[in-house]
Amino acid sequence: MNITESISLCRPDDWHLHVRDGSTLATVIAHTARQFARAIIMPNLQPPVTDTAAAMAYRQRILDNVPAGLDFTPLMTLYLTDNTPGDEILRARDSGMIHAVKLYPSGATTHSDAGVTNIEKTYDTLAVMAECGMPLLVHGEVTDPDVDVFDREQVFIEQQLMPMLSAIPNLRVVLEHITTQDAVNFILDAPERVAATITAHHLLLNRNAMFAGGIRPHHYCLPVLKREQHRRALIEAIRSGHPRFFLGTDSAPHARRAKESGCGCAGIYTAHAALELYVEAFEQAGALDKFEAFASFNGPDFYGLPRNTDKITINRKQWQVASEFPMGNEDTIIPFRAGESLQWKL
Repeated sequence: MNITESISLCRPDDWHLHVRDGSTLATVIAHTARQFARAIIMPNLQPPVTDTAAAMAYRQRILDNVPAGLDFTPLMTLYLTDNTPGDEILRARDSGMIHAVKLYPSGATTHSDAGVTNIEKTYDTLAVMAECGMPLLVHGEVTDPDVDVFDREQVFIEQQLMPMLSAIPNLRVVLEHITTQDAVNFILDAPERVAATITAHHLLLNRNAMFAGGIRPHHYCLPVLKREQHRRALIEAIRSGHPRFFLGTDSAPHARRAKESGCGCAGIYTAHAALELYVEAFEQAGALDKFEAFASFNGPDFYGLPRNTDKITINRKQWQVASEFPMGNEDTIIPFRAGESLQWKL
């Protein structure tokens, strides 16, 4: 059997990324800029990025922290609220720098308290987005406490996403960081205006990883890791080569003390080795031949942006992940696979 030793592909983009702000931004942005040409930047700061002026200011802070010599373009987003006006959507579109609007159900994840309380309140704004071609990026979970945390994606698709797509028939939607067989089947059956991102950690882990020998806070994320049958459904999605699945790391840096606490934050930090982790998952799936389209073509095609033309190479080479990364002067970030060996290297 031939063993692949090297992969060359068009430089990829990350279609779902958290870089935070301040000292965290200064720490993490180099990891992404070293690998990706562009990234969709999540707007859930405190306060959230709810208007064009705030997005443009945030974009400049990101660019100011990209190390010299790295070519990286942040693709900005707005944070949708119950009261986002249609005029703000038009201003965002006209800026040329804002490429999507993010829907967080209120209380669904980190810094989502200002999110949408009732999706129907946003329909007028979503109609403006549909008219001007601005995609909606969806954190697809209900926050009803009566719904089991492992079922919240499925219930969101059935009770909120499907009615929204029927009510706003031309709206382009990305269902972010899908985790279930239900979500995979939904995308396969959905019209061409609906796509999904898949993370490396949801491809590599099932929910047992949160409890291996004790509570593993650095494996806690939202949407939460699911049963093995759902991880296998994600594997089948990438094996399929379907053009509406693409790369979105959802890399989410948190301070170690915020993860290892009585009420730990949700999020897994993968930006330090994003491509290496995806290649590992694709190799395990027997789908290395599908990786370039997933990482480099499907995302820009859906967003209507040009594909990147420069190339990168990922080699089979063992290396050790750092045990931590500094986060300002007061704390550290614990990366995914901290202190462990990976088998691929950019």
